[in-house]
Amino acid sequence: MTLTIKVYSDYVCPFCFLAEKPLQEAAAGKDVQIEWMPFELRPYPNETLRPEGDYLQKTWEQYVYPMAKQMGIPIVLPRVSPQPYTHLAFEGYQHAKEKGKANEYNHRMFTAFFQEEQDIGDIDVLTKLAGEVGLDEKEFRQALETRKYKEAHQRALKHAYEEANITAVPTFVIGDTVLTGVRSKETLEKIIEEEMKKQSFRDFGEGMACGIDGC
Repeated sequence: MTLTIKVYSDYVCPFCFLAEKPLQEAAAGKDVQIEWMPFELRPYPNETLRPEGDYLQKTWEQYVYPMAKQMGIPIVLPRVSPQPYTHLAFEGYQHAKEKGKANEYNHRMFTAFFQEEQDIGDIDVLTKLAGEVGLDEKEFRQALETRKYKEAHQRALKHAYEEANITAVPTFVIGDTVLTGVRSKETLEKIIEEEMKKQSFRDFGEGMACGIDGC
């Protein structure tokens, strides 16, 4: 039975982008399904951060750039100021998910923002990026302009905030195991293998017993 891995993330979180590569490497060749789950760190109307501000400058210099260098992942603090709200990008994600392009779309959002400094809060930019992953641009734009997936996205956020009790991203839910923060390929691989064994036991062994008349 396929093991589901849920990853709660926001497109403006650099650690969510850095978490993608080790997860993909750990899951390679295994019977797992990765599902990216929306989580807005600063939903509208909360103010978003500015890249020229001290907080982001210090965080990137002390943590993001050293980690990215160690992992061999090109990344840059985007000069989009203030940082974009991500609700439209996530509504686009719901469309991509419906069309079977969820993971491709998710990855493109990360690379567009953290490697190309594109404004992923802009409908024109999002539409172009959607086309690059094989989605129909006209249909995609219409979905965002009419807010077709607004309710679906809000339900996803409610699940993350209230049901899954997510407080930081990235957060991985691998079977019964919950991990927060960037993790190594080796750590993720170990958890995946442990959860697959547990799942296999539940599928084929849990509940079996013998009585006086036999098994």
